[in-house]
Amino acid sequence: MAPLRRLCLWLLLALLPPPPAAPAPAPLRRPDWAACRGLSRELSRLLGTVREPHPVLEGMQLLEEEPQNWPPRIRCSDACDPLTLESNHTRCLHRIRQALQHYRDLLGSDIFRDQPQPQLETTMEQLLRHVQDGHGRPPRYPLAPTKVWEQPLQRHLALKRLRSFAAVMSRVFNHSAR
Repeated sequence: MAPLRRLCLWLLLALLPPPPAAPAPAPLRRPDWAACRGLSRELSRLLGTVREPHPVLEGMQLLEEEPQNWPPRIRCSDACDPLTLESNHTRCLHRIRQALQHYRDLLGSDIFRDQPQPQLETTMEQLLRHVQDGHGRPPRYPLAPTKVWEQPLQRHLALKRLRSFAAVMSRVFNHSAR
């Protein structure tokens, strides 16, 4: 009796329609790497034209504060290497997005009040739109005011770090745009 029951169940299962296939995962939206490369190059070019209003700051090396106070920067763990970018670029773009938001907020803060950088802000905003990947418009976070005497030093440090970040970011976009 048991073998007959198994045969009936097997025939019944064979006649049933197959279960619906699981929906395919949504493909990762690939950013426009060529546009990102062009904008990152423009950002680097614009950074090269920014001059210190106080020439003594040009050659000055400021000591870095504690690492927990550093702005977002691309690290090895961010998977921005060429091999990882081919298959999964989300972590790398997340880090780039964080840093771009940070520097955009810095450019809009009081440390650049005496030396506004509208072209830098515009280029950074355009680049930020390209790496958003469906996250909507990034909010602006107002920064705490700085003392007037600190502003030139803070501006110098911010531009130095932004130049360094822009160089690494350009390498990421240059590779990805190939």
